[in-house]
This record gives sequence, structure tokens and C-alpha cells, in this order.
Amino acid sequence: MSAPDRDVVVVGAGPAGCAAAVFAAREGLDVAVFDRGRSSLARCAHLENYPGFPAGIDVGTLSDLMRAQVERAGCALVDDLVESVERSGDDSDDSAESDGSAESADPDGPRLVVRPQEGDPVAARRVIAATRYDGEYLRGLGDDDAMFEVHDHGGETHEHFDREYADRDGTTPVDGLYVASPSEASRQAITAAGRGARVGKRVVADARIDAGWWPDAAEGVDWVRREAELDDEWADRDRWVEWFDEEHADGPVDPDSERFARVREAAVDDALSSYVDADEEAARAAAGRRALAGRLDPEAVVDAHGADALLDAMDDEAVAAHLAGDESDAERPDEASP
Repeated sequence: MSAPDRDVVVVGAGPAGCAAAVFAAREGLDVAVFDRGRSSLARCAHLENYPGFPAGIDVGTLSDLMRAQVERAGCALVDDLVESVERSGDDSDDSAESDGSAESADPDGPRLVVRPQEGDPVAARRVIAATRYDGEYLRGLGDDDAMFEVHDHGGETHEHFDREYADRDGTTPVDGLYVASPSEASRQAITAAGRGARVGKRVVADARIDAGWWPDAAEGVDWVRREAELDDEWADRDRWVEWFDEEHADGPVDPDSERFARVREAAVDDALSSYVDADEEAARAAAGRRALAGRLDPEAVVDAHGADALLDAMDDEAVAAHLAGDESDAERPDEASP
């Protein structure tokens, strides 16, 4: 099999798609997000129950923030409509089952091909469907009978994508296909984002399993902790190694094998990298506030803080230069005057 163009392709950049993409990209997976369709989020006038926004948030600002986060995480955001997702045509080895002691024959090969409306086809190891209204682009994967449900309306037959087709973690009978599309139980933006995060975590775990991790070791979280919370014992890497050995001593992989040692090394690296010092914590906090402030209207910032507070926060030289510029404009002759 040839190498895929992307590790993961996400179809849809709503709350579910963006959440799934961020989780996958932060693991280091190469992710592309395709989005040029009618978003269900765009139909909302204002979101009142999304945590973190006490007065609610307009849909445009939330969408801009989500897209900015997707790109900051390292994803490619592609303005193109996906017309179909097909099997790669060379996936005969994908169905081979592992005996738990060895890795799959070709974990890096593509499983699916994404065909957009305008751009070139993209081969992907995994595809996450995160569109709400239309699953037509998923036809032809060989599971239409289970994927689509038939309804009778006024004597006419209609087919709709079955929102309950995927398991709770997004996995489906189609190898490499995950569904994060909001179901009837996750129609709100916040619950859709939660579904996307759950599917993103499943994709990360499966990518690790393809790389030789076993299921219990592959499950993980994505958070950042204060380095100061590490006591003397857990500040020592050897203590993490001991913990891993104890945790997985009865697992499916021989603790004396090269595979076990390799996964342990990666798992300990992952755990220790989640701790940051005070300077890094402050830098990340400042970057997060700047990213949020950059999406706010200047008038709203003035209303919230008051002109005096903003002037106090500004550099004196910048204020002086601004005033000097205003004075220069005021003294400039009106070219239209006689």
C-alpha cells in the first residue's frame, strides 16, 4: 500500500468536526478538515448555553474561534465540498486481525479516498464524518443498507442517513470510517462538541494501536498540568517507568519484549510532556487571551473595560504616537479648499 496523503480527514467544521480534529492533531496526526456546506450551527441566531460565554456568543464568532483553534492545532482547513468517500481499492490487508503480539502488516496504508468537488482526491488512513444534514457522500462504501434508513412520508419513500449508525465512540463497520455527526441526543452545540471530542479520542487510540500500542495502554487524555504538582517521587522518570510496568504487567504484550519497551517509552514521554512550568503556563494563558481578544470588536472591549483602563494598559509611546498622528491629520490642509 502507498502512504496516505493524510492520517485523518474530517468532513465538516462544526463543533463536532472541530473538536475531533483538534484532538487528533494534538496527538501529532496529519489532519485535514473539509468544510463548504450548510452548517446546522449557521441556522442559530445566538448560542446561550455554551459554557465559557456568560452572555452567550454569536455563531460567527464561535465559528471563527473554532476554525482558528483547528489551524493552530496544525490542521489544514480546506474550503471544498466532499462529494464522496470511497475505499482505497488496495485494502486487502486491512481486514487482517492481529493476534495481540504483533503489529498489523501495514499500519500506515490508506483505507479510504476522499473526493472533493474541486480539489484532487485525498487518500486517508481514517475519515471522520461530522456533517449533520447529508450523508450522501458516504454511499458506495458497501454498507448502505445499515447506513441509511427508509421512511415513508405521505406515501412517498425517503432515505436518510441513520444518525445511530455508528457506535458511541464513532466507530463503524467500515474500516477507517468514524461518524461524529450529531445524533438526536446531541443536537446542541455543546453536546455535538462533546461527541466530536469522544470520536477524536477514539481515533487517537486507534492510531496508537496501529503503531503497536495495546488497547489499555492506548487510551489516554489530553491535558496540561502544573509542573509544581509533581512531587519528588513522580518527578523521577524511573517512577513512571515502574508505574507503567506495574499497570501493564498482566497485559497482552510480553513485558520483556521490544514492543513493550517502545510503547512504555512513548507513554512515559507523553505523560511527562503534559506537565509545564510556571513560565510556560503563563505564556499559554497569555496566548489564549490574545487569541480570544483578537476576535472581539474594539467597541466591545472599550464598553467592557472603559477607555481609561485601556489607556492605562497601553504603552505610553504608542498613545503618544497615536495622538501625534491625529494632530498631523487635523493640521493637514484640506486639498479641496480654495
